[in-house]
Amino acid sequence: HLPIASVTKVISTLLVVEAIDNGKITLQDSVTVSEYAAGMGGSQVFLEAGETMSVEDLLKSVIVVSANDATVALGEHICGSEAAFISAMNERARELGCENSNFVNTNGLPVENHYSCAYDIALITRELMKHELVFKYTGIWMDTIRDGKFGLANTNKLIRFYKGATGMKTGFTGEAKYCLSGTAKRDGMHLIA
Repeated sequence: HLPIASVTKVISTLLVVEAIDNGKITLQDSVTVSEYAAGMGGSQVFLEAGETMSVEDLLKSVIVVSANDATVALGEHICGSEAAFISAMNERARELGCENSNFVNTNGLPVENHYSCAYDIALITRELMKHELVFKYTGIWMDTIRDGKFGLANTNKLIRFYKGATGMKTGFTGEAKYCLSGTAKRDGMHLIA
């Protein structure tokens, strides 16, 4: 049982893309940011309370720059509250066979009893890879949101420098240190590390 920092977002992202793929939400939906979501620390896109942003731009922010505020905003949009989204994260992880994971927040900021392991993250990542939509964003090196006014640079440097890299999620906190769920495809073989 180890802290995994923002690699937590593989399960958060899975719930978002599943909600999109099953028609519960769309990429074009407008999300109004709560004061709580806007107050998230760590990696962020500096959302302001009351600001509206599309699901697509929030998802891109989560995947490319690991935005904690965007993750909370999406969780609230899908489930009504962060607490309900966290409950859904844990339930989905159990459905996937994750026996050594417990999520206490949506984004991996340091908190007691929030943990996973390499095997469980691989299971979740494998499920996430079934959704082609995610690869529209995981391969982005640089992009923008807010009509080009806010730049995004991928936290996963492998995307730029490792042949065949396709994603998936980086993370860092002082407690967790450097964490990675890495995916790459070469010669028709797609692997998770």
